[in-house]
Amino acid sequence: MSPHETTAGWAEEAVREHAGSPHPSREEQVLERIARARARKPRIREERITLSHGAGGKATHTLIEAVFLEAFRNPLLEPLEDGASLVTAAGRLAFTTDSFVVSPLFFPGGDIGDLAVNGTVNDLAMCGARPLYLSAGFILEEGFPVADLQRIAASMARAAEAAGVQIVTGDTKVVQRGKADGCYVTTAGVGMLERDVVLSAAAARPGDAVLVSGPIGDHGITVMLARGELDISADVVSDTASLHGIAADLLDAAGDGVRLLRDATRGGVATICNEVAVASGVAVVLEEKALPVRPVVNGAAELLGIDPLYVACEGRFVAVVAPEQVAAALAALRAHPLGEGAVRIGTVGEDPPGLVLLRTAFGGTRIVDLLVGDPLPRIC
Repeated sequence: MSPHETTAGWAEEAVREHAGSPHPSREEQVLERIARARARKPRIREERITLSHGAGGKATHTLIEAVFLEAFRNPLLEPLEDGASLVTAAGRLAFTTDSFVVSPLFFPGGDIGDLAVNGTVNDLAMCGARPLYLSAGFILEEGFPVADLQRIAASMARAAEAAGVQIVTGDTKVVQRGKADGCYVTTAGVGMLERDVVLSAAAARPGDAVLVSGPIGDHGITVMLARGELDISADVVSDTASLHGIAADLLDAAGDGVRLLRDATRGGVATICNEVAVASGVAVVLEEKALPVRPVVNGAAELLGIDPLYVACEGRFVAVVAPEQVAAALAALRAHPLGEGAVRIGTVGEDPPGLVLLRTAFGGTRIVDLLVGDPLPRIC
């Protein structure tokens, strides 16, 4: 049985309750409602911005499409990928930007400084680019300790050197005490697109494999516990890292068999899979037993009442790969220090289009939808 046939079978289980019945099953009614909701033009119902609008889930997608895409619509922006692909006389460039508001600023395994560098480098890497140059903008609060700013700058310098990029321009603004929560950082990046490959959430095809480069959820759980509000102690550190090297190894090994690369930041693996399902008009079926979650992360997530699938990573990415290139892709990932825990977590199918399904450890199937709110705000 082919991977596509297997996936289609799981998907059918999720939408078929009464075979041959003239009345739609409960699952079919749910799927119809989801399809109708997604077909509507995005519209913000709230009068003011909430934390949910920055969560990476449904509210974020609505904000981006109803406000920013509506105002700025153009062919370079409209794909809504991690970065824009620009054609110049010197060649193809990737361009991206990101902002970082993590709280606390310093956490086990990293801080806002290396997070800002790695996050932007990773967005370029997920476009298939070789990162070259970054900018850095700082919004500082009056009274912020100079020693902390020096520590952040030193961390950014180390991360940039490790990633092989230079920070070549920047800006600094200072606001009144109590107006900026210490320090916010914005980075933008430029990289060269040297491979003849187009990576897109709209490129997935039935039969493709869904891979993840290592254990998920480490960063989000680390930052949440570092706040000290929950009185939970766990031996876990952020996975923040530059992914350019491992992404390049994967592209060298699997070539145009790689359909998509996407780092699993806000909204986690679940959000990426939903973006792929909607953009490509396919079903993504995940295997719960295959999900790589460290026991300590899984335990902390259970105590917090959240699903690791939605928890942010800063050193892991999802890859959608053609079936004939899966073995080569996994071998390349596992040969890199950041990809030793790489695994296949699912398969792309045809039905139901636009949805993500999870085959549970008990043999059932459930829908994995985008979240509306944010279970872990301010984690990047």
